[in-house]
Amino acid sequence: MAELIRDTFFGYSLRLLFGSRVLSHPDETDLPMVWQKAVHEKQATPTSSGANSIHEETHDDPPNGQGGHGTIDEKKHRSTPTQRKGSVASLRSAVTVVDAAGVSKQDSEKGDDTLLVGWYGPEDPDNPQNWSSRKKSWVLVQTLLLTFSIYIGSAIYTAGIAGVSQEFHVSIVAATVGLTTFVGGYGLGPMVWSPLSELPQVGRMPIYIITLALFVVLQIPTALSTNYGMLMAFRFLTGFVGSPILATGGATIADMYSAKKRAYGITLWGVTATCGPVMGPLIGGFATHAKDWRWTIWELMWLSGFCFIVLFFFFPETSASNILYRRAKRLRKATGNTNLRSQSEIDAAHMSKRDLAVAALVRPFTLNFQEPIVLALNIYIGLIYALLYIWFESFPIVFIGIYHFKTQLLGLAFLGVLVGAFVTIPPFFAYLYYVQEPMYNERGELRPEARMPVAIFGAVLVPICMFWFGWTSRESIHWIVPIIGSGLFSIAALLLFNVVLNYLADTYPVYAASVLAGNDLIRSAFGAGFPLFAGGMYRNLGVGWASSLLGFLACAFIPIPILLWKYGERIRMSSKRARHDFD
Repeated sequence: MAELIRDTFFGYSLRLLFGSRVLSHPDETDLPMVWQKAVHEKQATPTSSGANSIHEETHDDPPNGQGGHGTIDEKKHRSTPTQRKGSVASLRSAVTVVDAAGVSKQDSEKGDDTLLVGWYGPEDPDNPQNWSSRKKSWVLVQTLLLTFSIYIGSAIYTAGIAGVSQEFHVSIVAATVGLTTFVGGYGLGPMVWSPLSELPQVGRMPIYIITLALFVVLQIPTALSTNYGMLMAFRFLTGFVGSPILATGGATIADMYSAKKRAYGITLWGVTATCGPVMGPLIGGFATHAKDWRWTIWELMWLSGFCFIVLFFFFPETSASNILYRRAKRLRKATGNTNLRSQSEIDAAHMSKRDLAVAALVRPFTLNFQEPIVLALNIYIGLIYALLYIWFESFPIVFIGIYHFKTQLLGLAFLGVLVGAFVTIPPFFAYLYYVQEPMYNERGELRPEARMPVAIFGAVLVPICMFWFGWTSRESIHWIVPIIGSGLFSIAALLLFNVVLNYLADTYPVYAASVLAGNDLIRSAFGAGFPLFAGGMYRNLGVGWASSLLGFLACAFIPIPILLWKYGERIRMSSKRARHDFD
């Protein structure tokens, strides 16, 4: 239990109040033992990301004169063999404090005495990649709960749009702005929160917890809004502060799982992201029918409040750079050696304030327009997101206007989308296990273009869904038929999101946070704007032709995954930012 909560927000709070004697780390309780273990076993050769790669190295004949990430020259070790048996004092006076945390000498030829702090070894329990399956699963469940709690906030409001329109005497289109401002908020939010979560001094967990706390609190003035402007302002703010998980949830999953296993977690994350907008109208519909539109906001506060309590006590830090940064701080304090640094600290020391500002604020925008792959995939996913929200606006027209569903039961019509998502999981997991996993090389890597056949299949399903739904939505055809057709959309969206997010993360690993934040911005911008004209389009064109228009638009984008499958490698190799060294 101590290990589970040590790196949670609750654990941080206890350590802040009572010091390191509470929920202590091994390097705080038994430093000599940790030091002994490292001296007599292995030395790390850290990678630029903090070091998972380990190679055997004897201490009798270490390499000399290595710059960069060379190993420690034991001839320079000033402690005696007796000291090396466990004296903490020897650690405080030693120039090279050991490989206890994967320590190695930096730039020895230049006279730089920096000691690089990495993992204790290939099975370091603090490395999220080495966590037990149970712990990883528990953290994944919390990630999915947080994603659902935020994503439902957009669609749950739609059930109360009519009530907002009546109470504040605005048009239905103006009331719908409450949906678009929320979606717009969680499109802009990651441009701030995602870069912050990548800073080693911050990490992911504090961003999640602090913004979630704000999200919960801000539901109160939202539900108590006394005028239209107040409601719109707080809808935007809640979307903005609730947004981190929507862009960095995939990064959290990648923190724990190798590239070969990451797709499973991303798939479940995608299902949860689909469940939110689908369940929102259903849950909100019953609340609006029983009370009024304000109860949709109260429900959102209760759900997100429960999520906050769970994450506050049980969600640990998953960022390797933050974990190693805190380890380096502990070792500096324990040994008195100020030369101990994590890789992220070393990298940050060589970055100017201008470089940090560019990385945090400018790069997510510039990558969208300077990289053809990023631009094409972001626009395509933006289209899928827009189709989701504009298409959902047609459900009241179809199932209340044509099939005469009761208002509070309208949400049941969205269950076809939900069922489609869950039905996809078993066959897609089988595909990942039996087809895609054998394609990985010995380093556990897969060429990004090899993922595209799945995206092509998903791209074809989108227009089929639109045509099916549009032309079967009539009184002469049973209502279950368009609902079955709607399930195709979730299958397509799930496959496309999985491929695109993994493709971008694999192709731009150094800029993954910026690329994914830009993707969230584009898709949220599309999702925020399209619902404003959805109702008018469906009423003027009719359900059949309006859905067909969306289907034709989806057809126009089918060539994108096909072209990336055939020519993606050539485009990737011509980019200065994309990764080139796949086999």
